[in-house]
Amino acid sequence: MPERQARLSQAIQRAAQLHQQGQLDEAETLYTAILSTQPGHFDALHLLGVLRFQRGRNAEALDLIRAALNLEPNAVAALLNIGLVQADMNRPADALASFDQALALNPDYVEALYHRGNALVNLKRPTEALASYDQALALKPDFAEALNNRGIALIALQRAEDALASFNDALVLKPDYAEAFFNRGHALMNLNRLPDALESFDKALARNPDHAEAFYHRGCILMKLRRHGDALASFDQALTLKPAFADALNNRGFALMILKRFEAALASYDAALALKSDNAEAFYNRGNALVELKRPQEALESYDCALVLKPDLAEALNNRAIVLNALKRPADALASCDRALAIKSDYAEAFNNRGGALIRLRRLEEALASCDQALALRPDYAEAFVNRGIALAELKRAEDALASFDQALALEPGNAGTFNNRGTALMELNRLDEARASYGEALAFRPDYADARMGRGLCLLLQGDFDRGWAEYEWRWQAEQPDDVRCNFTQPLWLGEADLKGTTILLHAEQGFGDTIQFCRFAKLVRRQGARVVLEVQAPLTALIGSLDPLVRVIERGDPIGEAINEFDYHCPLLSLPLAFKTTLDTIPTETSYLSAPEEKTKWWRDRFGGSTKPRIGLVWAGSPRHVLGADRLDVQRSVAFDQLAPLLEQADCEFYSLQKGDDAVAQLRGSAYRERVVDWTDKFEDFTDTAALVSNLDLVIAVDTSVAHLAGALGKPIWLMNRFNTCWRWLLDREDSPWYPTARIFRQTSRGDWSAVIASVAIALSQWSKADRTLARHSQEPHFARLRAD
Repeated sequence: MPERQARLSQAIQRAAQLHQQGQLDEAETLYTAILSTQPGHFDALHLLGVLRFQRGRNAEALDLIRAALNLEPNAVAALLNIGLVQADMNRPADALASFDQALALNPDYVEALYHRGNALVNLKRPTEALASYDQALALKPDFAEALNNRGIALIALQRAEDALASFNDALVLKPDYAEAFFNRGHALMNLNRLPDALESFDKALARNPDHAEAFYHRGCILMKLRRHGDALASFDQALTLKPAFADALNNRGFALMILKRFEAALASYDAALALKSDNAEAFYNRGNALVELKRPQEALESYDCALVLKPDLAEALNNRAIVLNALKRPADALASCDRALAIKSDYAEAFNNRGGALIRLRRLEEALASCDQALALRPDYAEAFVNRGIALAELKRAEDALASFDQALALEPGNAGTFNNRGTALMELNRLDEARASYGEALAFRPDYADARMGRGLCLLLQGDFDRGWAEYEWRWQAEQPDDVRCNFTQPLWLGEADLKGTTILLHAEQGFGDTIQFCRFAKLVRRQGARVVLEVQAPLTALIGSLDPLVRVIERGDPIGEAINEFDYHCPLLSLPLAFKTTLDTIPTETSYLSAPEEKTKWWRDRFGGSTKPRIGLVWAGSPRHVLGADRLDVQRSVAFDQLAPLLEQADCEFYSLQKGDDAVAQLRGSAYRERVVDWTDKFEDFTDTAALVSNLDLVIAVDTSVAHLAGALGKPIWLMNRFNTCWRWLLDREDSPWYPTARIFRQTSRGDWSAVIASVAIALSQWSKADRTLARHSQEPHFARLRAD
């Protein structure tokens, strides 16, 4: 028996020696042989368990060390080692219990104190961890690893300076300690000493070139130092070492975003999410990439995924609002901003975007207040000054809007969008040379900026520079268009270069009714080029425009029959025809009348008037609200309240007839004390031929800038236009006449918003006109011809 014990003792010593030398296979063979002879051999069970732990076979290691502890429950080394196995199995609470058992038996057990600290760090109990490391260091002051991990606990306690000192102490003891350099870099990052942090990560990598985490954090530092290309290279090195590194893929995507490689960024975020599908930040960043790729619906879905995982991610709620605004869902955008602000009440960006949503909802005073809140939080926030300017412009405060845009440009001098908005404000103020210059500044930064090109084109047209104006105005097709406007035909666009003889061309309406009435005249010129002309117009205009030319085929937009007319060779939008014909002020195709009402409808209205001999005056005082940003503002500016027309209505020797459509404007008439002075038959109107027939029986039309003004001009009826200060380009500047309509007379505001002077001038002119000797020409239409069949 003693000899057997001696052999076992020699065998366990030999096995332990082989184990220490790293000859694990030989050691394992000996441990197994000893246990086959003596299954209850404590050292063999314990040390084989340690060996299996070293080989990553934790479950077997746990069983073997537990079996050893069943034999010797007070073996502190075994208690330490089972704690290490439990820690490696991500069971820090069990590990802590094991270390505490060891320390109850040996309070000065340095290794147990050290690993106890590690378990407490993993349990997010850094104060207790720090105390445990300090106890270990009191017993062993040269314990570099304890000093290193003590620094980690101090970082968790937000004591970065103390953590840095602890890492430095570890490096004094162990100058080539890569982990201490790595953690030192963390402390320096927290202290915002970015160049020093980068140097520390580089030292860690010099000592351990395979440290993927060091490459990752090095990339994070380089991002903060705005060295985005170098950061991308560092993330790529981290991923070479550790391909399944989700955080590195996420931050790599962020670097690619800044480098404007949006498709590659999206792929990186997708790869990160394939590894870690519960990464809210990756979903958030993915949404940002999709925004840049102009895929807003997918971006919204990505932000929503982020918010499912992290409902309090205010940044996702804020950016979600931006996407919802782009998707024309401002009410939802507003709700998203409000949720963001409930989480983060000092979030300037959310206040700004909230302002943008409120602008789209036409809640302009609230929008202005929201932008002001953003600026109170961030006085140097250029984008908030821009949105504030837009809100002020919509509130008809153009001077204040201009000042706000100027403040934005003082902060961001190279922002093309702000120069464009500034140009629009200057146009509102009729400061056209300055407006053109501002659009030019925008284009210096973004030569392909369609909105600025179009804005400059409108300036040029308004100033009568048609040569350059039409060309610039053609950029409208690169700008955002209403959903019902199209120019995406497969057939080529005709702009005057190609010979049209023997071809078919589709001319199509693109904007409002007035635009169609004004520019349909060019269809005759196109026909004279030898083309078969198909003219597509809005449904309410189809019958009226049919009177233009018997050889022009008029079809209704959206009509299935019209949609089937696809066999044409060229197409041209109506407002591109002046460019095609190189139209100047002197070559505008001018006819006293080029449209006419059906004779039977004209007669029906004539009979309805009876035998009155008083001058008959048609009135239009308001436009049609379109609830589109910018368009509503112009509609308010061109419209006059009905009661302001009192100086006209008080002229007893005239009869007045309403040509006004629109519920709000008609309600003004019906609620007015002057309602008995105006006959309103507009409920009988079904389309523009009815309006035209009534107008044909009038002597004069007085209107603001609406489609009825164009209709009267196209019918050759005298039209007095009450025009706003910031006039539409087509009415030009400083003229009382119009080259577009020979029968037009223009009464212009001399200051913004002042209709009283305009109406006073019209009242004087009307009084003089109605008393003058004249021959009424209510029915002086051109003769009607039988409609010719076009082959």
